[in-house]
Amino acid sequence: MNAKTGCRFSGRKVTNTIAVMRTAKTYAVIGGTSGMGLGLAQRLVERGDRVLIGGRNSERLEAAARQLGPLASIRSVDIEDRASLAGFFAGEEDLAGLFTPGTTYRTASFRDADAQTAESPFRAKFWGQYWAVHTALPHFAKNAAIVLMSGAASVRPIGNPAYSACNAAIEGLARALAVELKPLRVNCLSPGPIDSNLWRNRDASIREPVFESWRTIALTGEVGTVEDAADAALFLLDNGNMNGSTLYSDGGYTLR
Repeated sequence: MNAKTGCRFSGRKVTNTIAVMRTAKTYAVIGGTSGMGLGLAQRLVERGDRVLIGGRNSERLEAAARQLGPLASIRSVDIEDRASLAGFFAGEEDLAGLFTPGTTYRTASFRDADAQTAESPFRAKFWGQYWAVHTALPHFAKNAAIVLMSGAASVRPIGNPAYSACNAAIEGLARALAVELKPLRVNCLSPGPIDSNLWRNRDASIREPVFESWRTIALTGEVGTVEDAADAALFLLDNGNMNGSTLYSDGGYTLR
């Protein structure tokens, strides 16, 4: 009998439970200096994983490194440049995952878009992610997870047809890569508008009408947050039963 607790112990030997420490993994995030990329990186380092952050802007890379701490490393990368991608992944081994939200492009209506604008989403967003995964292949661990980035306009276009088609193509790419690259897992995150620095840095006269319109068509009546998107990306990286799927973190927009 334990005099303090009054509990009776059996004759079996009592041992202390020793927690098994989780082995740290290394992830790569292209576009990890702000928004959902930085949000995901923050979650990874908080649980003890290492993160390789890629971006174009050296000042933002340095700021991200300071925010994330010693578990983060940074490298400059241009997702539209295959040589730059090769340099980004050089020397890395056994990457546990890759997230690719970083890109820039232009959009316009079908009637108004010139060739450069119309092709912009495919050059930057589709082919950028395509070649990022291709370049990273020799650097992945056997059971690594890849999360591509599309957008809810893939399912419910609201203008900008080249952009909508690009997002649909990325979701198709995730399915095809999941089949060909097994046992690697490949999924796609498809958000609606996210209340991030990307939008906060735009003039309120542009931002607020978009957000207000979104609130009227999303089932939640809300614009997504960086935290929402980062949590969704982390889920796709971690859940071993998710493969070839697209996760719509869009407040139910695609159901309206």
